[in-house]
Amino acid sequence: MKLLGSSLPGHNAIKAASLAASFGAALLLSLSASYAQSGGPFAGFDGSWAGNGTVALSDGTTERIRCKANYKVAGVNLKQSLQCASDSYKFDLSSDVVSQGSRISGNWSESSRNLNGELQGTAGGGQIDVFVQAAGFAASINLRTNGNKQVVQISSKGEIRGVNITMTKT
Repeated sequence: MKLLGSSLPGHNAIKAASLAASFGAALLLSLSASYAQSGGPFAGFDGSWAGNGTVALSDGTTERIRCKANYKVAGVNLKQSLQCASDSYKFDLSSDVVSQGSRISGNWSESSRNLNGELQGTAGGGQIDVFVQAAGFAASINLRTNGNKQVVQISSKGEIRGVNITMTKT
């Protein structure tokens, strides 16, 4: 006795295509789940951080700086805030970032100087590299996280020439 439809022309091709599609969907879902579980490009950043470093100003002076940061990761979105202060200088930087794979883009603001603009760059493997810009201002920012340690480096030709901060997760 033959099963219904088993003798139809093309049945084996349809069955093979259906099996391939099912396998492809299962693979795609497992990769997506793995990517989501790993935290995607922002893995390791979520949470509160605090530490110290230095800020180099355009007048040639360098000062010790104390910083705290907070990162909130929600899927492909990252909200970040970084507040730093020295004896004579402070900044309050925040950003709202979205990823498309390893490419990221978003908006940023620095509230004490009323600056805001756009950012773009890459993220993944515990590292974020972005270029931020606004009218009359541009900077490169690199963040590297490894376990409970994070290094933040900012380079600019503006009032802040360079920032180097090492923080630990709190």
